[in-house]
Amino acid sequence: MADDLKHIGILLFPGVEELDAIGPWEVLSFWTKTWPEDGWRVYTFSQSGGEVLCAKGLTVHADYSDANRPGLDVLIYPGGQGTRPQLKDEARLEWVRRRRDDGTLMTSVCTGSLVYAAAGILRGRAATTHWKSLDVLAEIDPTIDVRAEARFVDCDDTITSAGVSAGIDMALHLVSRLAGVGRAREVRRGIQYDPEPPV
Repeated sequence: MADDLKHIGILLFPGVEELDAIGPWEVLSFWTKTWPEDGWRVYTFSQSGGEVLCAKGLTVHADYSDANRPGLDVLIYPGGQGTRPQLKDEARLEWVRRRRDDGTLMTSVCTGSLVYAAAGILRGRAATTHWKSLDVLAEIDPTIDVRAEARFVDCDDTITSAGVSAGIDMALHLVSRLAGVGRAREVRRGIQYDPEPPV
């Protein structure tokens, strides 16, 4: 069974917003560990592997480096202040383009979509990001149909989501897309995600 697994990789980098990565991790790891028969696995990776210092001070350990990671059928690109220098990092942007060209399903949380926009992979598509960065998304690529009110936007081979907690919604949508609505509902129930804002 292991050789037949498909893989979802969550990219970590210095300054990554914690919940942008950990929210989808909770959803996807619960799914893949509870229903291994669905044939998916989730892992984290960073450029060099090892420890990564996140935006709010949490240190996390990436499972793999980019060089030794397993296959990548789905990429989750979180946001955070750490995305800002990446917008002008041509090596990073070319890496993103190669993943798209490889046939990877490109998903993002929060300002991860800014990196996708800078790489040109959202050209002419609908997309969203954190509400404070909607104008930046439009400035990077004016051809993007910016969806200001959307929690997530699915455009076939790209899925972008709004800020922080919206990544959980996007991850549940991803489960629905990959394993069906019924499975996504089981996952949502399992992690007891049923938000009723207290304020």
